Amino acid sequence: MIWLRIAGCVLVTTSCGALGVLKARQWRIHRQMLERLRRMVYLLRGEILYAMSPLHEALERVGRKSDGPAAVWFCRMAERLRRQDGETFSGIWKEELDRQAKAMLLSAREQTELAEFGEHLGYLDVGMQERTIALYLEQLDLAIGFLREHEPERTRMCTCLGIMGGMFLSVLLC
Repeated sequence: MIWLRIAGCVLVTTSCGALGVLKARQWRIHRQMLERLRRMVYLLRGEILYAMSPLHEALERVGRKSDGPAAVWFCRMAERLRRQDGETFSGIWKEELDRQAKAMLLSAREQTELAEFGEHLGYLDVGMQERTIALYLEQLDLAIGFLREHEPERTRMCTCLGIMGGMFLSVLLC
């Protein structure tokens, strides 16, 4: 009977510790997703400013050069823009963002900033688009900097809380 209790305590502590490690991993994946999005916005800026590509071509090229949920999002927007169903660019941007936001692991604030970026991107001249992109890149840099700064402490905290929570549960159950 005692071996069963010990095995249960070990399993509870291990599983809670694993949950803590998983939560810490999500923090890192979120940062990597924002970094990938930043690279894609830089590529989009290059396509718009230097290659003078129409928006649907620029989105498609950037989507094909990248990977992950953001790349799928860019390709879907490009396809819908190419069809020209009479929808506005900001409407397409918002709809596709709502579809893909969960897979992109964006916070509510980041979704709002990205939606606002799309509202201003599609209808301005090249100079205004450049400034809009620069503003959004600055917002992304701030978010990435925050995540990088707090990642080590959040990782340790999540891992420790998971293990300590598992130990606490083990004590309560035994």
